[in-house]
Amino acid sequence: MARREVLVQLDDDLVGRLDEIARARGTNRSALLREGAQAVIDADERRDADRCLIDAYRRMPEDPALIESAARLAARTMPEW
Repeated sequence: MARREVLVQLDDDLVGRLDEIARARGTNRSALLREGAQAVIDADERRDADRCLIDAYRRMPEDPALIESAARLAARTMPEW
């Protein structure tokens, strides 16, 4: 995959902490920052998906009879621990 060099300014403390984590993981700062960037993107996508789900439930709330039926079924079929 093609990569693009991006200039990011970080304070010395943050760079030091990133370097410690990278060393502990056996990787380098660039790989760690790529992993962090992907984590931010993934979290943003999950947040968007959650918002869509919440909006869908607001538009069409769950049927209380369906919830009651599911609760009864779960109570009857739940394994004993």
